[in-house]
Amino acid sequence: MAYQLLKGKKGIISGALDENSIAWKIAQRAHEEGATFTLTNAPIAMRMGEINKLAEACGAKIIGADATSIEDLENLYDESMEFLGGPVDFVLHSIGMSTNIRKGREYGDLNYDWFMKSLDVSALSFHKMMQVAQKKDAIAQGGSVVALSYIAAQRSFPDYTDMAQAKAMLESIARSYGYHYGKAKGVRVNTVSQSPTKTTAGTGISGFNAFYEYANSMSPLGNATADDCADYVISLFSDLTRKVTMQNLFHDGGFSSVGISADIVELMESKNA
Repeated sequence: MAYQLLKGKKGIISGALDENSIAWKIAQRAHEEGATFTLTNAPIAMRMGEINKLAEACGAKIIGADATSIEDLENLYDESMEFLGGPVDFVLHSIGMSTNIRKGREYGDLNYDWFMKSLDVSALSFHKMMQVAQKKDAIAQGGSVVALSYIAAQRSFPDYTDMAQAKAMLESIARSYGYHYGKAKGVRVNTVSQSPTKTTAGTGISGFNAFYEYANSMSPLGNATADDCADYVISLFSDLTRKVTMQNLFHDGGFSSVGISADIVELMESKNA
């Protein structure tokens, strides 16, 4: 059901790769709620994905950009403002990459050049997106910036390796830039810490299926889906959350607040019987 929560609003959505992407679902919901926007991703990701299909369905313009490149980001905002007719009201940062994870490097044997690339792509790019936007006055007064995070920023998950540090940095940037952008332009900056979700990126992590089932058993409401996350992010883009900023918002069915669930206790007891 659509409520026209974003009627008349303009934005930039990064990271939509295919129909399993959270960013893809957010773009669909933003379109349903009345927003107009541009879509962006790294050129290599655009070649691998189906972003043209999404753009056609949403009436969006695709603007390729390497989020680690200041020049590319400057062009992204310039072209977006030209296409949309002025500053944007919302920006989604849905960007993450770890070559160490892709190539199966253990946490005690990281390639540090790849580690630095993980931090640049997955976290520092968030600061760059906001710094470029602020210098260009590309986000309207009272706008909203949201990045997608994960609870590995606070807790240890053995197969998440250097992405855990990247997400911790991402959340720290949201707090710091949230203060500065809030004072300057009333812009809200938040991160959403989502349940393990069956996206192309998520399922590439070793042991994902086991942890997905574990998190689902721990969460009283079960894992939040990509569609659920889209609904939540739309609320953060809307005027209904005008005073929410500098927060890391857990969207995980309650997982982050549960010590142990009855389902897990029952499972452990059955194994020890």
